[in-house]
Amino acid sequence: MRPYLDLLRHVLEHGELRADRTGTGTISIFGAQSRYDLRDGFPLVTTKKVLFPAVVRELIWFLRGSTNINDDLHQHTPIWDAWADETGELGPIYGYQWRNWGGTGIDQISEAIETIRRDPTSRRNIVSAWNVADLPKMKLPPCHAFFQFYVGQDAGKPAWLDCQLYQRSADLALGVPFNIASYALLTAMIAQETGLVARHLVHTLGDAHIYANHVDGVKLQLARAPLPLPRLVLANRPTLAMRYEDVTLEGYQHHPFIKFAVAV
Repeated sequence: MRPYLDLLRHVLEHGELRADRTGTGTISIFGAQSRYDLRDGFPLVTTKKVLFPAVVRELIWFLRGSTNINDDLHQHTPIWDAWADETGELGPIYGYQWRNWGGTGIDQISEAIETIRRDPTSRRNIVSAWNVADLPKMKLPPCHAFFQFYVGQDAGKPAWLDCQLYQRSADLALGVPFNIASYALLTAMIAQETGLVARHLVHTLGDAHIYANHVDGVKLQLARAPLPLPRLVLANRPTLAMRYEDVTLEGYQHHPFIKFAVAV
């Protein structure tokens, strides 16, 4: 996870102090990119404990097209609780746009998988959660706005799948470790289904920031030595049929948990 730690260090050293929507204040840079080689191990931060079960539950919740925190698929995943209304609803957020774009019935995830199979060199294989018409109905507009798949092959080696994620707003201490793990998991699922090797996750960030009340925790992380990465094991099931119990992480070693407050 050196790329993640290097990004934290860069923002601390070169970021500017900025006011923000939450009133907390941040240290921020605009425009950054990190690359994670998924063949080296699963990119789950080891300099603090990350709740991988929550990552899995959230992603499967998205993949089902769910938008309500009371959905059984969302159990034990309190990430979204602060934004939900009194009925648990969040509006047409990620899963809705991924599986039913703007209520039109367009299933972007299924189309992405089919495009990888049918036209692997396509430059149009993009899934977007940033539906401008639906933004006013969302309790929180998408931070990880869209992602693109890229298929390639080196001579004499199996074909591979890359994914590039564009994230407009990146809470580096709290949210980004979840985002990295979630899209690495999604890439691994789709690579397995399409007979490819999951290779690179490219993470491109717009406003990459550390909240003022997260600085001490980030400095603690940077003082810790990274540990070996764990290994992801998936059941042999299609991406959209994956269940929580189909995802296993082996050998996750980590330093103690660091509590970071959520800025709402």
